[in-house]
Amino acid sequence: MLERPPDDQRSLVGRLYDCYGASLYRYAVLLLADPVAAEDAVQQVFAAILRTGVCLDSEAHYLRRAVRNECYSMLRRGRVRREVIGGEALIEPVIAGGVEPAERMALERAIRDLPPEQREVLHLHAFEGWTFQEIADASEAPVNTVAARY
Repeated sequence: MLERPPDDQRSLVGRLYDCYGASLYRYAVLLLADPVAAEDAVQQVFAAILRTGVCLDSEAHYLRRAVRNECYSMLRRGRVRREVIGGEALIEPVIAGGVEPAERMALERAIRDLPPEQREVLHLHAFEGWTFQEIADASEAPVNTVAARY
């Protein structure tokens, strides 16, 4: 029989998900280019926190690193779909005039065709506003490599 996590652990996970869940999901979608796999990756991270009862010093850093590790594990295991189903979007639509649906779809296809490492840098720099040095620190890659991936 599975042991139920204590209420304080469940409330911690709930608070963390409320604070970071949407951002982590967007990060995973851009890394995996697969919304369903991204949901699974984020769920795995939060489920692991519930199972292990890990105490987090730097919540945002830990969660981003854990999601990154889970995404790359899924890519290595081949647990990511390569085909696009329906209208699954990698980037959230912007409510503004001047962007044609065909342009948006072309951008989606171009982003999907990038390797995961380049999608990661694109997401963190363009969508999250991180500097190349911050991305280098988080990914443990040289800053010149990060800049080249961008």
